[in-house]
Amino acid sequence: MAKRSAPEVNAGSMADIAFLLLIFFLVTTTIEIDTGLNRKLPPIEESDPPIIKQKNIFTVLINKKNQLLVEDELMEIKDLRKAAVEFLDNGGGEGDDACSFCKGKRDSKSSDNPTKAIISLKNERETTYATYISVQNELVAAYNELRNRRASELYGTSFIEMEANYKDVNWVGNKTKLKEQIEQIKLDYPQKLSEVQ
Repeated sequence: MAKRSAPEVNAGSMADIAFLLLIFFLVTTTIEIDTGLNRKLPPIEESDPPIIKQKNIFTVLINKKNQLLVEDELMEIKDLRKAAVEFLDNGGGEGDDACSFCKGKRDSKSSDNPTKAIISLKNERETTYATYISVQNELVAAYNELRNRRASELYGTSFIEMEANYKDVNWVGNKTKLKEQIEQIKLDYPQKLSEVQ
C-alpha cells in the first residue's frame, strides 16, 4: 500500500491576516486617559514659613467613617460649600488686612481676607476615595463660586466662561487682556488648599 501524503495547509497568508487584524485593533481601540486632581505644589522656600493666624485656617477633617468634621463639628458634604464660602468671603480684617470687595459677615473671629484664608484638608487612611473627591469638589466649587461672583462684578461675565474663552483657540477677543483679568481674579480669591498628612 502506498503512503498517502498529508495535505499541507497554506500558511503563506497567515502573516498578512495577523498584520491586518493588528492594524484593525490599533485603529478601532480607544485609549483612556487618566485625569487627576489639578494641584500645584508650592515652591520650596529657604526662609522661615510665614506665621498664620489660627482664625485664617479653615480645618476640614474626613475621618475613617467618612464623616466630615469642619472646625471640629460634624457637617454634611452638601453644607460644606456654603461654609467654605462664608469663611473665605468673611472679610473680618482691619487696616492692611481689610477686604474691600468681601460680602461676608466681617466677623473678627473668622478669616481676615481671602488672600490670607487657608483651607486645611486632612483625611485618615481609611477614608474612601469617593468621599475624598466629593469634599475636594465642594471646596473647589466654593472658590469657583466666589471667583464667578467677582468676575461678574468686575467684567460682567463668569470666571469659568473667561477661562473657557482663554483656552478656546477660535476666540476672537484680546487674550492678553483676558489673561490679566483672570490673574486679577485669582489674586483676589487665591485657591489655598493645604492637604495635611
